[in-house]
Amino acid sequence: MLWWGLPYFAKTSWSEVFDVLGTVPPWKAALFIGLVVAGLYCYTFVMTGAMPGLSHTRALILNVCGSSVSNLLPGGGAVGLAATYSIAKSWGFSAASVTTMAVVTGVWNVLTRVALPIIAVLGLAWGATDLPTAMREAAWAAVLSGTAIVVLFAVAIGTDAGARAMGRAVDRLVRLVRHGHGDTVERGLTGMRERTADTVRTGWLQMTLGMVGFFGLYYVLFLLCTETTGIELPFGQLFAAYAIGRLLTAVGVTPGGLGVTETGTAAALVAWGADPAASMAGVVLFSIFTHLMEIPLGAIGWLAWSIMPKASAEELADAEAPA
Repeated sequence: MLWWGLPYFAKTSWSEVFDVLGTVPPWKAALFIGLVVAGLYCYTFVMTGAMPGLSHTRALILNVCGSSVSNLLPGGGAVGLAATYSIAKSWGFSAASVTTMAVVTGVWNVLTRVALPIIAVLGLAWGATDLPTAMREAAWAAVLSGTAIVVLFAVAIGTDAGARAMGRAVDRLVRLVRHGHGDTVERGLTGMRERTADTVRTGWLQMTLGMVGFFGLYYVLFLLCTETTGIELPFGQLFAAYAIGRLLTAVGVTPGGLGVTETGTAAALVAWGADPAASMAGVVLFSIFTHLMEIPLGAIGWLAWSIMPKASAEELADAEAPA
């Protein structure tokens, strides 16, 4: 997707892109890194809101460590989640609190990503800009999927009966695939319902503001990257391209949607009249700082975790004890 698909759909070549990337001054690269770190810090408000007792420093370490693993492997989200469990457990957090945090932040992430195309469509319509059919379809898909997620999440945390019903439905699907028995999902959802509901009730505003800060700073970074490579488009169209890219990061075929995200974003920019080489260079530059830079940041996070104090055996035993 990166080597062949991206230049094919962007109607340019890698040599032209490298020529554009070579014009980026070092001070801008330092500014871009600063925006990435600021965005990641904003995301710590999402994590601390979803897991009481977690400090912002530890949340930042937890985030970059998990993201670095997720960005290295196809379907790496599962491995990243396992890393999150291990690190949080070493600090004395229970598996239940990590599970609740993972569920709540996952829902907040998906809802934010599906909201972006809707905002983009409204902005383009307000600006009387021609709206591509693909963008309208993406917005409708976002509306439908976002509504479904909200409904299912509300049912799962709203009542014990709803949690049991959803758990039974999932368990039936599992038994069809595995030809086994059990009610593990039903028990898990029922037990987690109250914790999740309390988390959402007390932390929804903090988590929402954290997501706004995170995606807002990344949009500023996207604007600076496209400006650096010479793209001149209205803010509404740039936001629409950014929204498409953020929505495509949910595609787990490649690590973090790498290749798929850049191809979709660059194709949108070119379709709106941006220079192909500049468009491809802009999305590659943005991806370098938002995707690849998380790997060395993750290495720093793993190093920081290795030298941080860990929970004692008694604290670990208390964390594992039933609530």
